[in-house]
Amino acid sequence: MLSIGKLGKAAGVKVPTIRYYEEIGLLPQADRSGGNQRLYGRATLERLTFIRHARDLGFPLEAIRELLSLADRPDLPCAAADMIARRQLGAVQDRIARLMALQTELERMVAQCAHGTISDCRVIGVLANHDLCLHPDHGA
Repeated sequence: MLSIGKLGKAAGVKVPTIRYYEEIGLLPQADRSGGNQRLYGRATLERLTFIRHARDLGFPLEAIRELLSLADRPDLPCAAADMIARRQLGAVQDRIARLMALQTELERMVAQCAHGTISDCRVIGVLANHDLCLHPDHGA
């Protein structure tokens, strides 16, 4: 059995995060020692590692909850898990497209900078007037 600190270290997760995952039901409530210390077994370590890896891949907590529910029922077809992963892939692709638009806008702002005074500064001008942006929806 692992203490909460050792569980966190083994999974690469901070102690408050473990407590939070317990609170929202992603992790089961821990067993307690005679001194009321939380104790965790291998199954909880594996579940926490799953959650951390899913978070590293950007999955939102509700998607992780769905994936854990599916993982707890290994006899089901994996179509639902595939759908969740495809939804996350789409979200990542959307984020990449927005980031590329931001990169283009920032490169344009810097390239157009006259290196004169602030009154002529393109960076300040674009930030002050969103209509000067190449991509008006980059903040969406």
